[in-house]
Amino acid sequence: MKKAFFNWSTGKDSALALYTILKDPNFSIEKLVTSVNKSFDRVSMHGVQEELLNQQAESLGLPLQKIYFPEEVSMDLYGEIMKSSMDHLAAEGYEYSVFGDIFLEDLKKYREQKLAEVNLKGVFPLWKRDSREIMTEFISLGFKAITVSVNSTYLDKTFVGRVLDFNFINDLPENVDVCGENGEFHTFVYDGPIFKKPIEFSLGEKTKKEYKKDKNTNWETSFWYIDLIPKNNR
Repeated sequence: MKKAFFNWSTGKDSALALYTILKDPNFSIEKLVTSVNKSFDRVSMHGVQEELLNQQAESLGLPLQKIYFPEEVSMDLYGEIMKSSMDHLAAEGYEYSVFGDIFLEDLKKYREQKLAEVNLKGVFPLWKRDSREIMTEFISLGFKAITVSVNSTYLDKTFVGRVLDFNFINDLPENVDVCGENGEFHTFVYDGPIFKKPIEFSLGEKTKKEYKKDKNTNWETSFWYIDLIPKNNR
């Protein structure tokens, strides 16, 4: 079997991709790898508390390796940290890195180029599948997820903190990908067929964060976030 680690984001695409690859007899998934903002103890991009990430990994029954980044990180520093982490994984005998990406060609190409530098190969179980088909399968399989951040350019405050169901899909504007593949929204998965037990939490405050163009980004936007408060169920 091919030794692989899984790039775990805490969200729905990761969950369905992991579900899919775990059924593939050609691969042995031996570790989750997740990027964490060490200044806030939260998962990068999604903003989920690190404790909830820990509980996900425990419920999934897989070891978790965290890659810590500072609050402000340039592309150069990001590349250095990632390369160091990938070097160590390759040295541990890993050959494959699994992602939940669906159709962003530039991102896939970037990942594959960086992995090739350390003799790793990318695997994309959901690649080129239809977004609506993916979301329908996700819900039908019994996965449970909630939106934890939404891009205010596409979605208003009411969309953050919503459970992913068919009503959510039907309420999305036409210009929003059903899976949020263009970054329109991010999610946290708290139950499903690959979890040993549900992740329990309560809903905290909603906050809006602005992202301005600077040396680290070439875009400007804002996101609505909702804080998920872990319950002591470990």
